[in-house]
Amino acid sequence: MKRIATALAALLCTLALAPPAQAERVKDLAQVAGVRGNPLIGYGLVVGLDGSGDRTSQTPFTVQSLRTMLDQLGVSIPPNVNPQLKNVAAVAVHAELPAFAKPGQPIDVTVSSIGNAGSLRGGSLLMTQLKGADGEVYAIAQGSLVVSGFGASGRDGSRISVNAPNGGRIPSGAIVERSVPSSNASDKVMLNLHEADFTTASRIVSAVNRSFGAGSARALDGVTIEIAPPPGDRISFLAALESLDVDPGTAAAKVIVNARSGTVVMGGQVSVLPAAVAHGSLTVTISEATQVSQPEPFGRGSTVVAPQSTVSAEAEGSHMVLFRGGTSLEEIVRAVNAVGAAPGDIVAILEALKQAGALRAELEVI
Repeated sequence: MKRIATALAALLCTLALAPPAQAERVKDLAQVAGVRGNPLIGYGLVVGLDGSGDRTSQTPFTVQSLRTMLDQLGVSIPPNVNPQLKNVAAVAVHAELPAFAKPGQPIDVTVSSIGNAGSLRGGSLLMTQLKGADGEVYAIAQGSLVVSGFGASGRDGSRISVNAPNGGRIPSGAIVERSVPSSNASDKVMLNLHEADFTTASRIVSAVNRSFGAGSARALDGVTIEIAPPPGDRISFLAALESLDVDPGTAAAKVIVNARSGTVVMGGQVSVLPAAVAHGSLTVTISEATQVSQPEPFGRGSTVVAPQSTVSAEAEGSHMVLFRGGTSLEEIVRAVNAVGAAPGDIVAILEALKQAGALRAELEVI
């Protein structure tokens, strides 16, 4: 745990000593409204597996899908026949249709087992329709899977796996069949910031007005900026717009805490008011013993067994650290590391500082 705390302190010190934010391009801070990808999903079958497919007795939908596919191909399976398959797996296929994708363009797809297949390694996805949220088919997927995981099992039931062998990808495994119509029919260009910030929005408006003329842009709120493009080629205008350099606003003081892993990330604007923090390890020891009382020889008494408990408490390595007013991130890290605090202890210290009103930052626990 000391190594983890030391590494965390080194990382935070590096962030604290980093140079101030430089100008960034508009394309890194915002995106044009309506220019986005669209998720696609489909259901299909992977064949050609080496005995690692679905156990059909537990996944009847795999057999049902196979029967439907074979019926469409002119092959009928008698109703009283229940195929025991080992090389077929039912899978979910998903992909993202990029903005402005045109019919005939390839896109990557991800394939994941939805049954109890042990591995999809060596399998091939049969023709699968990929649909959008509106139920329309936008792409057709098919091809051989690339599986990064690996699994092996023995006859005695022992098994080992590396990564996840029941999922894989097909690079350029789908062909776009339908394009998404553009919904931007307005003569205005709308920019949406990736993160809401009034300072950044105001500075983008100023940069656009300096480059394309006063009144070209105005901020509608902390996220959306409305821009009136000059007459001419809109594509050239957008290319020039997204290349503008803007100094973004300083991020708000925030501390992100991952309560499960103990990871703590602090922003450079974090500071604390005067406060004292005590850190120590309290060890409580409880020991149980049995005391036996014997009567005198030829006496009338009887043997008595009496339990005896001993409780002791000891505090080891107690420290108290004083944070002065306006303490910077670097000083916070140095002070917390000086008491030898583990990541879990750092979380407790930060939460206590926040409750005491001494932490000048937003504490977000994820």
